[in-house]
Amino acid sequence: MSEEKRKSGVFGDYDKNDDVPVSSYATLVGVFNLIFALFLLVSRASGRPIPERIEVRDILIFGAATHKLSWILAKEPITSPIRAPFTELEEVKSPTKADEKPRGTGLQKTVGELLTCHFCLGMWVAAFFTYAFALFPAVTRLIAAIFAMLAISDHLHQTYKSLMDRT
Repeated sequence: MSEEKRKSGVFGDYDKNDDVPVSSYATLVGVFNLIFALFLLVSRASGRPIPERIEVRDILIFGAATHKLSWILAKEPITSPIRAPFTELEEVKSPTKADEKPRGTGLQKTVGELLTCHFCLGMWVAAFFTYAFALFPAVTRLIAAIFAMLAISDHLHQTYKSLMDRT
């Protein structure tokens, strides 16, 4: 593709910079929005109304659960089979943390970036908790409670360890 044609494309100068794969990012944004649209269709077809508001207690549980589940998906060795097609293993630092980097190019690399970033995955996990809550509130609260309890437990373990290291 000629330089002139690249600059005149939809993404202009971004297309020439592989560090910012805008086309792949746009694909993931499209997938995210497609999943949202499908949720809306399923919600309407099931006759379940979308909640007008979510109570603070549910937001706290889903927030803690999102924190923990996004970490598990992005960092823990046990979920490395999910990330493996899109990442390269750099180092297993502990039983709870594997350092990986995205591999490949284009969409493969972009998905690898998403799957290795717990902050990035947080948006997807929060969205799925929200969709599930609208469709299956009791089951979603149960699953979220498990991950929320695990997050609290992990933070208590880290606090205890930190206090013991001081003495």
